[in-house]
Amino acid sequence: MKYGVIVPQGWRLDLTHIPDPGEAYEAMTRVAQEAEVLGYHSIWLYDHFHTVPQITQEITFECWTATAALARDTKRVRIGQIVTCNSYRNPALLAKMASTVDVLSHGRLYFGIGAGWYEHEYRAYGYEYPEAPIRLRQLREAVQVIKKMWTEEEPVFEGKYYQINGAINQPKGVQQPHIPMLIGGGGEKVTLKIVAQHADACNLGGTIENIKHKLSVLKQHCEALGRDYESIWRTAIVDHCSIAATDEAALAKLSADQRGDVENLRQSQLIGTPEMLRKRLAAYEEAGIQELLIRFVDATQLDSLRLFAREFIA
Repeated sequence: MKYGVIVPQGWRLDLTHIPDPGEAYEAMTRVAQEAEVLGYHSIWLYDHFHTVPQITQEITFECWTATAALARDTKRVRIGQIVTCNSYRNPALLAKMASTVDVLSHGRLYFGIGAGWYEHEYRAYGYEYPEAPIRLRQLREAVQVIKKMWTEEEPVFEGKYYQINGAINQPKGVQQPHIPMLIGGGGEKVTLKIVAQHADACNLGGTIENIKHKLSVLKQHCEALGRDYESIWRTAIVDHCSIAATDEAALAKLSADQRGDVENLRQSQLIGTPEMLRKRLAAYEEAGIQELLIRFVDATQLDSLRLFAREFIA
């Protein structure tokens, strides 16, 4: 199983200890560069504007401009979004942006996309927030537009929500036949069907039992559509990894609220010593996950990245 690092960019209040924006970006890129040196397979950015779990005035770097910057700050590690909110950018423009970043990175881009969910953010930025079924229908159209922009010379698409008419996209990127597309989300009736129809990779979260169930549903969609299930790169996200030499030290890195719910948190996150985490990582792999995308709660300190790499990255 491969491992990726979710780079701190402020959205989860992980840069609050660095008030200067320039210094905050330098801390962010140091994490990306250290992940590359340590042998992690990929680095990832969230696509959000307002912080969670509290909405604050703290630094939150924009996803795609930061992706482009990290593409030039690194040399080998793959770079992706976990995941781009489809509603925030026209899909034809987004395809163009991704093509440019794939060239800037010399073919290291993962293109992550999802239907979007953060209503407060939508409304604050002046975006309409349609109901979930509409957002999913928009996602289905968007991924078709994007694929056409990556593979056709003058693509045409006439959908209910998006249209293109001979849109030229040069350069189309480096990777062939196109930039790999990851679709995030676990909705069983619609999202996973879109994954089976259009995605090169999926991303799931929650407990290992939940992930097993979602992958079984994805496999059923693939069988119904005649898609090779094994052709889909299967990833999972861990939003909180707190690793240390002792369990007490790992728990100390969590917030007071998290420590109060730690046993429940352990069911879907990585908290504890390397020995404690080893069995859980094996369970992810046994479930069928090929790459685990990890947010270290103290990533800017770098020690946790190094400890995890020593223990789990050959």
